[in-house]
Amino acid sequence: MKQFKTFCGLVAPIDRANVDTDAIIPKQFLKSIKRTGFGPNLFDEWRYLDHGEPEQKCDNRPINADFVLNQKRYSRAEILLARENFGCGSSREHAVWALEDYGFRVVIAPSFADIFYNNCFKNGILPIILTSEIIDGLFKEVELEVGYSLVVSLEAQTVKTPAKDLYPFSIGEGEKERLLKGLDDIDMTMQYEQKIRNYEEAVRASHPWLFDEVR
Repeated sequence: MKQFKTFCGLVAPIDRANVDTDAIIPKQFLKSIKRTGFGPNLFDEWRYLDHGEPEQKCDNRPINADFVLNQKRYSRAEILLARENFGCGSSREHAVWALEDYGFRVVIAPSFADIFYNNCFKNGILPIILTSEIIDGLFKEVELEVGYSLVVSLEAQTVKTPAKDLYPFSIGEGEKERLLKGLDDIDMTMQYEQKIRNYEEAVRASHPWLFDEVR
């Protein structure tokens, strides 16, 4: 998983509340558990005018020109600006995989669904909660300025606008450490590899009958 320290990225606005995980990645794409390849189908039912299917090439599909990610000014966006309760619905981790595979590193919203919020940290995406008033202001600024970008410092826990406005955000220490070091669940466990080995050896020595081979 990529480390996250300070990041500057173009912002794309999704001006809808209660965006659920089925909108982020529709159910027909959930058959794969590879964690990659979901980017072309992110917001599939909003991005395209036809019905998408797994393994279908997206290059020649008819697009919805009105959808934000199909607009040229947002085509390289890496920060998603959203409304309240983003990521609600089912617990599918594929929703975060799709955002990450598309290229998003940050999602900013007034609130998130709990499971989606926690899944973000496990997959290298930083979910930031700011007040609705601040979010309203950011939506207005994004609309007015082409190429609107934000600078996000995880170390300082701040979001900086082009006008140098600085907005602090909160994050748990464990989640912060995970992103700063780029650790997924397996990496987190492997930090304790030697302690695990020591424990297994101690148990084997004190309870050898548990490890007798079956003949």
